[in-house]
Amino acid sequence: MATMQVMHVTKQRLLDAGLPMLLAHGYNDLGIQALLAATGVPKGSFYHHFEDKEDFALQVVDQYMRGVHDALDGCLGDTSRPPLERVRSFFETTQEHYREEGYMGCLLGGLGQELSGVSEVFRRKIEECFSEIVEQLTVCLDEARQRGEIPAGSDARRMASLLVDCWEGAALRSRLRRDAAPLDAMLDFFFRSVVAS
Repeated sequence: MATMQVMHVTKQRLLDAGLPMLLAHGYNDLGIQALLAATGVPKGSFYHHFEDKEDFALQVVDQYMRGVHDALDGCLGDTSRPPLERVRSFFETTQEHYREEGYMGCLLGGLGQELSGVSEVFRRKIEECFSEIVEQLTVCLDEARQRGEIPAGSDARRMASLLVDCWEGAALRSRLRRDAAPLDAMLDFFFRSVVAS
């Protein structure tokens, strides 16, 4: 039992270190040796938990998405607040994570830009992750439509997809500038436009 616990702790240490390293260096420049040095984990332990670097990065994405889903559930599930406020709260919570990480942007967007043209595995994985986010936002935006917060003829799914696309562009600009201004401007513009349309 103790050995299993140590193995789990070791794997988690690698995954926890992998996220900031992938954000900072990208996939191609992430060296396994640098990861092992940063975590103090021997090479054999890495290959006990992961088949290869690709498997490791995909599992980091899975861990990242668990955090995204926790934030989605926490913000969108808060029925004490109006739907549009809940949607904006999710993006503001995400923005706070970006700030804590030094405005390194979105892991999905970064890996998608780097790898989607060369790896079908990553292209499918990243697209699947974005689709999951869009699905959850669609439900909340549809509730906003039903409650009259946005025009009755609004296409909630299209709106959710556009919101994610705009956010990803703003996250890239935020990373380039190392500040929140593009994220703030994008959210203000989107929510003003949605209510006014």
